[in-house]
Amino acid sequence: MTYALLAVVVVAACLALAVAASVARGLGPRWWALIAVTAAVLVVLTIVFDSLMIAADLFRYGDGALLGPRVWLTPVEDLAWPVVAALLLPSLWALAAPKENTG
Repeated sequence: MTYALLAVVVVAACLALAVAASVARGLGPRWWALIAVTAAVLVVLTIVFDSLMIAADLFRYGDGALLGPRVWLTPVEDLAWPVVAALLLPSLWALAAPKENTG
């Protein structure tokens, strides 16, 4: 299995969970906007720090499992994981929170 295929499967599962959490808890556009901003910040941080670690030769990827495109030195496959974190953690938090009593 390539890194890209694994990333697509995990992002799809996390997106499905986020949609389920949004529907179950009645979370609106503001919640999705916060997830998008969080994902964008995490992606930028990932690009910077992954590139610095790759430049310092702290780790290497097997080129056969990569698609090839990179952002700075970061393989595009690595950018899925901050998106996963931005989707998964708020979704789990929303689902784990007790329901509010409005009556």
